[in-house]
Amino acid sequence: MAGTSKKENQNIYILHTYPFKETSLIVEMLSKEFGRIAVAAKGARRPRSSLRGMLLPFQPLQATWSGLNELKTLHSIEWSDQFLSIDGDALICGFYLNELMMRLLPKDDPHPILYDYYHQAILDLSDHKGLSVTLRRFELRLLQELGYQVPLKNDIHGQTIHLDKTYIYRADSGPFEGKASAGSIEVLGKTLIDMADDNYEDPLTEKQSKQLMRYLINHYIGDKPLHSKQLFMAAGE
Repeated sequence: MAGTSKKENQNIYILHTYPFKETSLIVEMLSKEFGRIAVAAKGARRPRSSLRGMLLPFQPLQATWSGLNELKTLHSIEWSDQFLSIDGDALICGFYLNELMMRLLPKDDPHPILYDYYHQAILDLSDHKGLSVTLRRFELRLLQELGYQVPLKNDIHGQTIHLDKTYIYRADSGPFEGKASAGSIEVLGKTLIDMADDNYEDPLTEKQSKQLMRYLINHYIGDKPLHSKQLFMAAGE
């Protein structure tokens, strides 16, 4: 067999882990170069495993693994940067981001830019920088990077969005002037323009962007609700 399946010292974040067989774990990782991948961390649940204390979410890590099948084998994990402390509401936001990635990002589909967006979001959460805005910014970038159309500057007819107009937004088409109906949401033109410009300083923009992104995320994840929503409800997000 030509070449090797071994990937060494790859930049990753851990999205999720769950038990595998008697002493191992399945680890879902976000890799900058290879996208979301699943690896088997053999023996990671044993008390003396070198992997046991390393499989932490929200930490920039470096991993080495091998394998050509959907489930790879993890060989090692190393710290790649400073330890990031995420707690309180920021921790809830982190779990939400991870669940979004697990639900929307297909396996083995590389998105280096999305990795960078995720990395920046984690840094912002660790600094407790505008948690709500951090989520809105990442949600929008996630959908755009995955190829979902989120028109913000033009309506469904190609006309430029106006600051002082109110639009109806439908997930499957975009904004238009008209009457709200089931499966749509009302939003100000200024909010759409602000989001396109990555400007969330206006409190109304922050509020409406949250409503719009919640509507769009719910549309794309389907009927199965996000577990992290229960945490948000408890925290008042």
